[in-house]
Amino acid sequence: MNFTDKIALVTGGGNGIGRASALRFAELGAAVVVVDNDATAAADTARRITEQGGDALDVAADVSRSDQVQAYVAATVHKHGRIDCFFNNAGIEGRVAPTAEYDEDVFDSVIAVNVKGVFLGLRHVLPVMLEQGSGTVVNSASIAGLVGAPGMPAYVASKHAVIGLTKVAAGEVSGAGVRVNAVCPGPIETRMIQGLAEQINPQDPETVHKGYHSNIPLGRYGQADEVANVVLFLCSDLASNVTGAQYVVDGGRTASPRGVTSKPD
Repeated sequence: MNFTDKIALVTGGGNGIGRASALRFAELGAAVVVVDNDATAAADTARRITEQGGDALDVAADVSRSDQVQAYVAATVHKHGRIDCFFNNAGIEGRVAPTAEYDEDVFDSVIAVNVKGVFLGLRHVLPVMLEQGSGTVVNSASIAGLVGAPGMPAYVASKHAVIGLTKVAAGEVSGAGVRVNAVCPGPIETRMIQGLAEQINPQDPETVHKGYHSNIPLGRYGQADEVANVVLFLCSDLASNVTGAQYVVDGGRTASPRGVTSKPD
């Protein structure tokens, strides 16, 4: 997992899994371009990298806007001349509400960021990789792209779509030296899981957290760094025969939804 002289582009890099991945790329030698809709958060991640002696550029962008996606790709190519690793990560959770009551505008906004944003990232980064004859892409899906989650129709639909986009793109570019995979985190200790718990039970979000924990065989939320390690593996030469795949990082949540109820003798 050596990324010396590699260029890593990370969207949603201002916090959570995106920030953890950007920092890890830099730690292992990559120059990093940090993209986030929150300009302050993107700049903070970049500052952390440069303070540790790394090379970082921050770019503010709305990933659902084609012109802004083209701008962050252009900024990366202008500074570095290439893109070796692309973590297509930016996403939002939307609201928690039954499908029969879900707000159409919220649905549209989730699809715009989580599906169109991923598509636009692929649409404008892949040509760069195809021209250079190499590159790796990791799209951020979720275990919500594998199973349902009541009250989250937009998020679940969007993450199923990300897995579909991953498979299509992987098949299209595999012969050109470019690999495309997806990472599927379960509940991770980030702002997103905190926000979901507060939506589900504003008076007692801690009860929601306990419920989530009880359904995870490892008995805890994952950490952003644990997802970042899988992202970097998929971008590394160690995964040279892996494309079109979705890697689950969920503490066993989808393998054993009710958790471990007893210990073996």
